[in-house]
Amino acid sequence: MFRYLLLIAMALITSNVAEAQKVLSEGTIVYDITVQTGSKEPQLADMFDGVTTTIYLKGSQSRTEMISPLGSTITFQDARNNTGAVLKEYGNQKLLIHMTRQDWADLNKKYAGITFTPQNETKTIAGYKCQKAVARLKDGTTFTVFYTKELMTENKDYDYQFKSLPGLPLEYESAVGDLKVKYTASKIAFDPVPVQKFSIPVSGYRELTYQESIKLKRN
Repeated sequence: MFRYLLLIAMALITSNVAEAQKVLSEGTIVYDITVQTGSKEPQLADMFDGVTTTIYLKGSQSRTEMISPLGSTITFQDARNNTGAVLKEYGNQKLLIHMTRQDWADLNKKYAGITFTPQNETKTIAGYKCQKAVARLKDGTTFTVFYTKELMTENKDYDYQFKSLPGLPLEYESAVGDLKVKYTASKIAFDPVPVQKFSIPVSGYRELTYQESIKLKRN
């Protein structure tokens, strides 16, 4: 009898968790970006303040836009075959970088083996209760992330660094050179996303392979 009651209790708990957790299979997430720097050129950080990153999701497809006064980077990825492209527009330079499964793996290799250690601190972001976690990379680098268990995405591959996070990241840190960048979710919408959002341009860009883009960056 005790075992029977225990099974019922576990089923009820599982049911309540499933009901409380929404799945974002299609919609939009907007992150506000703030930058801090200890350099002698604070205007560089000021230039990025107020910039946003927008993520569009539709099934296995994702589009991530980061647009700043300096230019824009738009990333397309299809989780079904793990292929896609990256568009970069800075000044007169317009690049279309084709990405294969192996290219994504190389681009995200620093996040391989990342671990997340939950902390006791919580706060509400964009209407969702979030828990703090400390992320640790294999090189020992750490950063802070606040994530919610109330919302999950159907596509877990849209952001490789958070693929193993047990929830949706709504605030996290990133380092870009001497700059410390913070992403904070300001809007989460479940509205349909037009399929055209995931169409990769076929003209107007200089097309490169991922390896060619690496060589270009080094030159």
